[in-house]
Amino acid sequence: MDGLLVSYYGDDFTGSTDVMEALASNGVETALFLDIPTPELLARFKHCRAIGIAGTSRSEAPEWMQQHLAPAFDWLKSLDAAICHYKVCSTFDSSPEIGSIGKAIEIGRKTFGQSVVPVIVGAPQLKRYTAFGNLFAAYRGRVFRIDRHPVMSRHPVTPMDEADLALHLSKQTSLPVLLADLVAITAADADQRIDALASSSEGILLLDVDSEATQATAGRQMLRVLRRSASFVAGSSGVEYALLSAWRQAGLIGACTEFPDVGPVNRLAVVSGSVSPTTERQIRTAVENGFESIALDPLALISNGEGAVDAAVEAGIGKLKEGKSVILYTALGPSADRGADIDRLPGARHRLGSVLGTILCRLIEAEGLSRAVVAGGDTSSHALRQLKIDALTTLLPLPQTPGSPLCLAHGDYPPTNGLQIALKGGQVGTDGYFAQIRDGRKS
Repeated sequence: MDGLLVSYYGDDFTGSTDVMEALASNGVETALFLDIPTPELLARFKHCRAIGIAGTSRSEAPEWMQQHLAPAFDWLKSLDAAICHYKVCSTFDSSPEIGSIGKAIEIGRKTFGQSVVPVIVGAPQLKRYTAFGNLFAAYRGRVFRIDRHPVMSRHPVTPMDEADLALHLSKQTSLPVLLADLVAITAADADQRIDALASSSEGILLLDVDSEATQATAGRQMLRVLRRSASFVAGSSGVEYALLSAWRQAGLIGACTEFPDVGPVNRLAVVSGSVSPTTERQIRTAVENGFESIALDPLALISNGEGAVDAAVEAGIGKLKEGKSVILYTALGPSADRGADIDRLPGARHRLGSVLGTILCRLIEAEGLSRAVVAGGDTSSHALRQLKIDALTTLLPLPQTPGSPLCLAHGDYPPTNGLQIALKGGQVGTDGYFAQIRDGRKS
């Protein structure tokens, strides 16, 4: 893997494809694996300059992280990329008990043997901004502080009740958190200020990003900090966006890559475990655009075993045989959330995602589908593993709504090798997203 610019571990599958899309769109060929690949599988992608692993740590406990992240980071370190990135969601939703970003940084810091870990969360391309350490995110044309965000402040698993990221991280780690704020990174003596912060830090260094201009500045400063023989960083795909301009200025990458539209398919299958109002609007809009929808009882899927799964598959096949695209969903917006009931059953959320993946796989097998979608970040992380896929590459970026590209699947299982699949987080995409994927167009 000579000349590898970046390796990364994504804490969920949708976030992992978000990074892949950002890199591939900017001329950095990227392969995303669903687990640590065999040497033979890795060799198939030796031309790539970025390598990622799509993980599930966003929905896991710290004990799980210690057991699984440490070997993953060891493997990523062995690739000797210039940067190794622990990728988190741009909304930073996490808690001491679930998806602890602080715990992941502790593990990475130890693996790479470095004192300070730079962190960038702001990503203007995704309408995420950090100012003086506070996180803001857009929703339906307005920008909210994350603890007042209409959706993320009420996330069913990890609600964001603190916008100050240093305070948020302090609940997850004892590592000190220093901030390179907007004043510091835009000052005439910015280099000296950042050097002073990095020299005094024995933990985490947050870098503010509130615009594409400060993003480029943060990327340059991140590279400066990492020249102190470190390579591990954490943050959203804002890390890659911040680094891309620096790489381009250094002549390490060339022009952006053009991806042509791939065109429509007659039938598309979608499974959704998302309770987001964004996904609710997308499902309702899809029905207006010719999709058929099938409501699924999440408790029946995780309690009644094969019977409920068989019924869901039979209903989906029936609609597909009529020539319709179909969406099978467990909730239509927050008002239909059964999360409290689901959480009474240990491991039920993971199991629900896996069951939805099984349903989708059976629909693909039965009807020979060539394109599919999984909606929901946590859902995608557990559903995709049921499709017997080994790796993903970017097929069609969506520049108007980055973070949910159409991907190409690679593996040894004929029904899903070559499958075109999109993984959509709850907050991502326009109202017409599902029809856009069905029609195979960038906009």
